[in-house]
Amino acid sequence: MRTPRRLATAFALGAAALLVTTACSSGGASTQDAAQKLGGAAAREAAEAAAAGQSRDPNALPGMPPLLSPTDLYAADRPNQLSPVVKDFPSRIYVPNTLSDTVTVIDPATYKVLDTIQVGNEPQHVVPSWDLKTLWVNNDLGNTLTPIDPATGKVSGRTLDVHDPYNLYFTPDGKYAIVMASADHQLVFRDAHTMKVVKAVPSQCDGVNHADFSPDGRYFIVSCEFSGDLLKIDTEKMAITAEQKIPFQGSMPQDVKISPDGKVWYIADMVANGVWEMNGDTFSKPTLLKTGAGAHGLYVSRDSKSLYISNRGEGSVSVLDFATGKLLHKWWIPGGGSPDMGGVSADGKVLWLSGRYNGVVYAMSTTDGKLLAEIPVGEGPHGLCVYPQPGRYSLGHTGIFR
Repeated sequence: MRTPRRLATAFALGAAALLVTTACSSGGASTQDAAQKLGGAAAREAAEAAAAGQSRDPNALPGMPPLLSPTDLYAADRPNQLSPVVKDFPSRIYVPNTLSDTVTVIDPATYKVLDTIQVGNEPQHVVPSWDLKTLWVNNDLGNTLTPIDPATGKVSGRTLDVHDPYNLYFTPDGKYAIVMASADHQLVFRDAHTMKVVKAVPSQCDGVNHADFSPDGRYFIVSCEFSGDLLKIDTEKMAITAEQKIPFQGSMPQDVKISPDGKVWYIADMVANGVWEMNGDTFSKPTLLKTGAGAHGLYVSRDSKSLYISNRGEGSVSVLDFATGKLLHKWWIPGGGSPDMGGVSADGKVLWLSGRYNGVVYAMSTTDGKLLAEIPVGEGPHGLCVYPQPGRYSLGHTGIFR
């Protein structure tokens, strides 16, 4: 019998307190020749991409915006390069508090709490929509999504009934939302706007959790938190094409992130205390890089050079260099903490993370890891969203932008 997540979270809070006291890169089809080979609408898209200096992959998922660079998936995420859609939105930090059933809204310029929004039962993540216009609060046990208008920072529109919305992603073409129905053992493809079910994909995966997409958008890889599995999903067919168990007893895979060049996938594991590295195209057996106790969240720097890894079990952040695959730094939170989920500020200077078992939010300098602020919020803060951020569209979670 599955333990209700609220009880599991409460148990984890108690355990944390006890612990404290006891000590494929994508090809670039950007020429007229490539455009002619594609034909029709695809040819026009390729020609437009070439004119804009973008990289159209003829094998990419239809309807997916072309990459700005075939060697850097995050080329659109440079400091302060905000889309016209979001450029006038106020800069805010949105913090879902799982045990308080609220979202705390913080002004990052002053580190002050501006508002506390009452939402549904156990909000887990705040997720930017594909078109960047809406923030969806995932009320997991409430079986609802609450829409927030990032232009006002207020709830806007009606709450939608969506079963078991632990986490939320969007296909790169913007057509579908993918609900990670953790307790239901399903990935549920829904219309990206109405959230009506299109297809439910059942699996043996216990704790469907986090994901990221291949450079061409054709597949994505999903972590299974409680069974220690990884799934490979065909985006267009909405079907599982491969699965494997992580080679570590008791593995609890968390966040998933792909390297800028698309060649390496990273999967944080809070029991293995590090990140697994693998080839997504071949879906090879992953190898472990130790980072710290309770490795949890993964965030790419604005220059695409570094990966920030939050080690929730020891109160630290590890910094990985993409070019060498080596760990460069470990930044410690003074007095300890529980850094969980979050994101990087629009200018790239601050890493924002929720303090899951401390009821706070951390603001850390990306220059030297210095703790800039520790802000009290509600109980059990989790999938914090920094918004707006640079990027043309959102793939979901707390902000994966391309």
